[in-house]
Amino acid sequence: MAKKQEIDARHYDVILAPHITEKSTLLSEQNGVVFKVANDATKPQIKEAVEALFDVKVTGVNTLVVKGKSKRWRGKPYKRNDMKKAVVTLAEGDSIDVTGGI
Repeated sequence: MAKKQEIDARHYDVILAPHITEKSTLLSEQNGVVFKVANDATKPQIKEAVEALFDVKVTGVNTLVVKGKSKRWRGKPYKRNDMKKAVVTLAEGDSIDVTGGI
């Protein structure tokens, strides 16, 4: 187990929310967890934040940017915001329960 890091306020700015979908639930069987993260967050920042907040060992971080969709509301077009997701791979034996709070 990784040594307990200090939880800093900036860690809460990096990790915004868990991203719970059918695909991310299947990924949890391979020690993967998906989070919505800040658009300017880097992979080392995401790794540090997850290790500090959840007290687990992270072996890998993959990120992707989901582009916002164009939608219409009352006939007027608008665009949803872009969103950055991080797929975090945990060490063997570690797990995060995303249904509970931090």
